[in-house]
Amino acid sequence: MLTCLFIVFAFLSHSQTPAFPGAEGHGRFTSGGRAGTVYFVTSLDDTNTGNLTTREGTLRWCLARPGAKTILFNVSGTIVLNSQLNITVPNVTIAGQSAPGDGICIAGFPVTVSTSNVIIRFIRFRMGDARNINSDGADAFGMRRHKNVIIDHCSMSWSTDECVSIYENENTTLQWCIISESLRLSGHSKGPHGYGGIWGGKNASFHHNLMAHNDSRTPRFGPGVNTQLNEYTEMKNCVIYNWSGNGCYGAEAMNVNIVNNYYKPGPATPTGSKRGRIIAIDKKKNLSTTDGFYPINNKWGKFYIAGNVVDPNTSTSSTDKTHCINATNDNWTYGVYNQIGSGYGITAAEKSALKSDNPLFDSGEITTHTAEKAYEKVLLYAGASLVRDTHDQRIVSETSTGTAAFKGLSPYNGLGTVTYPAGTVIGNTTLTTTTTIDWKSTSHPKWGIIDSQNDIRPADAPENWSPWPTLNQGELKADSNKDGIPDGWMETNYPGKTSTDLNEEGYTYLEVYLNSLVEHIIVEQNKDAILSSVKSNRINPSEISIYFNSNTDKLFVKSAEKIDLIEIYGTAGNLLLSHRISEFSKEFDISSLRNGVYIVRVLVKNQTQSGIEKVIKI
Repeated sequence: MLTCLFIVFAFLSHSQTPAFPGAEGHGRFTSGGRAGTVYFVTSLDDTNTGNLTTREGTLRWCLARPGAKTILFNVSGTIVLNSQLNITVPNVTIAGQSAPGDGICIAGFPVTVSTSNVIIRFIRFRMGDARNINSDGADAFGMRRHKNVIIDHCSMSWSTDECVSIYENENTTLQWCIISESLRLSGHSKGPHGYGGIWGGKNASFHHNLMAHNDSRTPRFGPGVNTQLNEYTEMKNCVIYNWSGNGCYGAEAMNVNIVNNYYKPGPATPTGSKRGRIIAIDKKKNLSTTDGFYPINNKWGKFYIAGNVVDPNTSTSSTDKTHCINATNDNWTYGVYNQIGSGYGITAAEKSALKSDNPLFDSGEITTHTAEKAYEKVLLYAGASLVRDTHDQRIVSETSTGTAAFKGLSPYNGLGTVTYPAGTVIGNTTLTTTTTIDWKSTSHPKWGIIDSQNDIRPADAPENWSPWPTLNQGELKADSNKDGIPDGWMETNYPGKTSTDLNEEGYTYLEVYLNSLVEHIIVEQNKDAILSSVKSNRINPSEISIYFNSNTDKLFVKSAEKIDLIEIYGTAGNLLLSHRISEFSKEFDISSLRNGVYIVRVLVKNQTQSGIEKVIKI
């Protein structure tokens, strides 16, 4: 007897409106400042001044306004901060794509999200070490202990700790961002840093990001005290280029999916087995009972790792090429198991327990490309790509060509362990006690790993040169009623509607306008996917039926029109079975598939779009 396969819809839930078209992962339903007050940034100064009547002021002033709000920009250029910028008022959308001209960069001090329900799009965070700040813990962008946040198409660089650290949160997404050139020897009291970021959280998604020219933590998966034992983190379709040091590691007692990422060694990447590293898994051990992480003492995490590619083409020796090829062909044996530190004495049974054959949790509806296609897409569209500045252009070019134009110029390069007396100034920090620092730099400098943003100064640069790219002001369109939408746009596109009305998808027409500014990017970046969460067709049960015979392990598909193609994918986007036919029905064996979640794609003759359903084999 045929029993109906348990079916649930695989894609966008229409009961909730995504943050914007193309918002994916577990932060996708963040509402930000939807239907709130509109404020306009009209000055690049970093003061707390503004006008409540006109709703115009500095970015710092706009962010401090109470209530739900959308922040738009009437200027383009670089905002040089005078102090750390903490986003503390919830329910906010920061729409960088609204800036006329080349867009917005925030420089000088860290930017930290210290609240929940935040949307940030198309902004550059390029901190640097030019200001007199304490370098310890100075991330270009960071967030901890909050929820419902999505960061989209942003660019982060020149941190003195991590470029972007997002962990110990709930329901977050970092997508389509460029994370580059953290500063390695730039005054951190613990010595060299130059880190990409710490990533983690409960329901945390990191996808389609480029990490380039970072010494280590590319990324470091890190649990939080408040989220330990409830860490569900996914890295999918990211591109990791020219890591040095440890690369990707950590994930103590975490549940992590690492799927279809593209690793490309560069001139700073070590030779040997580290060249094929996907992740070096760690665990916390020998903790005291008073340690905040004691609940995960001596606990390994659980991992689904599949579809990752390590590019061999930047390696010159046959041995290094083999490390890369082996890691691609067998992610676990050569990219994971042989990367685990020997000091753990991990047993064969413990290794086996680390591995899951299926994703550990739902991805939160992420458009999934193969690793190779993700590499192409990320290089084309990641970062603040509405107008790419010269920094991101260079980073993308160097990633594409496997090169690096600059290296660190710190006087601490070439040093090992050195003891300094109290009063010694290290970067921006004055040591208060006798301190021993292991600079870990006997093999540095290395190409691509810089120590200050000033290290990228061209030899022929003029006296007034700045590492921060020039961002030109564009024409500001008239907006007579100050609703955030240029005059005439509503009348032309949606006559009779106002900016605060909701359309059938749940967006205000202000959001519709803002989304239209970058629609071409979103559409193109999501093409050529294995699985897409954007405007996918659901199978109509009146047209196509799917049945499963639990006794024979056979799947039966029947259609009112002739079927051209039936495919079954894992939830990571890996193709498992494919049948091309020209019939109204097809029965085929799926006994080779373990019990779990799968996605069935059915393409009917003479139709360009396929129907897709998520199914569970039990």
